[in-house]
Amino acid sequence: MLRALDLAEAVENGDLTPSSVLALALEAVQQGEAEIGAFAHLDIDGATLHAQRLGLGATGLAGLPIGIKDIIDTADMPTSYGSPIYDGWQPKADATVVQMVRQAGGVILGKTVITEFAHMTPPRTLNPHNHAHTPGGSSSGSAAGVAAGMLALALGTQTGGSVIRPAAFCGVAAIKPSFRLLPSVGVKPFAWTLDTLGLFGARVVDVAYGLSAITGRDLRVDAHDFGTPRIGVMRQPYAGTPTPEAEAALQGAITALEKAGCTVRDLDEPGAFAEAHAVQQVIQLYEGALALAWEHRERRDALSPGLRRALDSGAGHLPQAYDEARRKARLARHAARDAFTPFDALLSFPAPGAAPTPETTGDATYNKLTTMLGVPCVHVPVLKTADNLPVGVQLLAAFGRDAEVLAAGRFLEEALAGA
Repeated sequence: MLRALDLAEAVENGDLTPSSVLALALEAVQQGEAEIGAFAHLDIDGATLHAQRLGLGATGLAGLPIGIKDIIDTADMPTSYGSPIYDGWQPKADATVVQMVRQAGGVILGKTVITEFAHMTPPRTLNPHNHAHTPGGSSSGSAAGVAAGMLALALGTQTGGSVIRPAAFCGVAAIKPSFRLLPSVGVKPFAWTLDTLGLFGARVVDVAYGLSAITGRDLRVDAHDFGTPRIGVMRQPYAGTPTPEAEAALQGAITALEKAGCTVRDLDEPGAFAEAHAVQQVIQLYEGALALAWEHRERRDALSPGLRRALDSGAGHLPQAYDEARRKARLARHAARDAFTPFDALLSFPAPGAAPTPETTGDATYNKLTTMLGVPCVHVPVLKTADNLPVGVQLLAAFGRDAEVLAAGRFLEEALAGA
């Protein structure tokens, strides 16, 4: 994988150029893209010209090759939203976050493959670690592109579990920041109270560096000592039963943290968490049916059967049921303020287990609540199965504590490396 922070520092120091870094990415594209299928659109010529213009000593994102999920508008590349309805669609303007990437000095290599309208229909992308398995969804191409060394960083979005889950399946680091830390203007919505932009990279220090450069906030964790974090364990029993591999990853993280000096104890989860988790689909599908109302009514036959059923279900929810679900989500957010207070970060499962086969994008059950809460979440890889499939953990923290959860993620990475 391309280590974004190391490469950026090498460019800033004059040891590498944006063009030489892009050459590394393009070599990986040439070797793996035909089989993995991470890109919906590649702009090699545009990326090459941009990298050449930046030249020696570039700062910020330092000319690193960046992937943009194909649910995010780009003025110079097609944006299909993963649907034949928008095949060849060319937006007139960049999404706000794309402009932020450009202004920070990132070189956009292309648009990454997504599921249909960032829902659940499996795309053509394959898991770089084992091609018989899914990379997850809906940010399939972004996670796979980073895992395959084609991209230093990539943008994704999460409505249910579409950043953290594919990061877990592909064995990369990722952050789903606090709700609206990254602006969603120019991103095709599915559920506007849940949709959250996120970032993939090789390591936690890489996504922290990238998020800091894009937002202009002090979120880097490579040059700070944040001390020993207080860690809680949030098992989410209402979300189902994890596989033995997922349990092993969680226990491996706990063991490494304790060995590094952390005190780790279980979180006493408020009842409001289970109640909010149970109504997540009401919110997601009710809003989805409204956000995609034109496509649902006017181009129904162009939608996949699975998405048609989901939107039919959402359109059938009464406003009163949606309002009650939103009330339960609000109560869970209020409960999280007190529940999270004793901890700097919480450990949880990012997915029920390793990546399944490509007939599905996997289950978002362990991500639904954390997305509803709007809190920052970081994925850290922990182990691999006998089938070479990565399994990791997610860390989460209170709303607005993005720097703290990134620091805890870095601490865990180092603890695992020293275990």
